[in-house]
Order: sequence, then C-alpha cells, then structure tokens
Amino acid sequence: MTKALVIRCFANARRKRGSPKGVILHSDRGSQYCSKQYQRLLKKHEFKCSMSRKGNCWDNAPMESFWGKLKQEWLNDQHFRTREEAKVAVFWYIEVYYHRKRLHTGNGYRTPASFSGHVA
Repeated sequence: MTKALVIRCFANARRKRGSPKGVILHSDRGSQYCSKQYQRLLKKHEFKCSMSRKGNCWDNAPMESFWGKLKQEWLNDQHFRTREEAKVAVFWYIEVYYHRKRLHTGNGYRTPASFSGHVA
C-alpha cells in the first residue's frame, strides 16, 4: 500500500460521502498513514486521526473483523482473471451486500445503511 493509494481512497470517500467535520479515521501505523502529506490532508478537512498503538492488535479489532468477513464470506475460493474483476467483486461485497443487505448484530440486526440513515 502506498501513500498515493490512501490519499486517492480518502479523496474518493470524500467525494462519495461528503466531508463532515470531526470524523475519526482509524488506521494502523503504516508509513502511508504517517506521511506528512496524508496527515495534512486529514487536518485540512478536519478529520481526526486515530492510530493503533504499537503492537496492540485489539485497537484495530473492528477492521480486522471486517477483513475476515470479506475473505470468509465473499473472496474465499474465488479466483479472478484480472485486477479489475477483483475490484468489482470487492466493491459489490462492500457497497451492495455488506452495507445494504448484511444484517449486523452490533446494529440490532440491521444493515449499516439502515442504521446510519444512508439507505441508497
């Protein structure tokens, strides 16, 4: 993962969801997230940076759980011929299935979209 990739992802997310103030953006301590350029971008748009403590996997448990679900529920045993094919599959899982159809116990068995009011 590169600094350019996470900056591009941040810009895409802002384009899609807007730029509300005070949003907490959590990551690990990868060099791309610690870069001055990325940190300046977060400050400029009034996002709050949150990073896992060094060597503490529990800080990032919700994201690790998400990646586990993505791999187990969707990508397990799938083989993609191209990178674009893989991107489409991951996009579908997140934007269609995970956010709009998959029920989550932490949301009272509701979808994230219906829980947050972002039903699209």
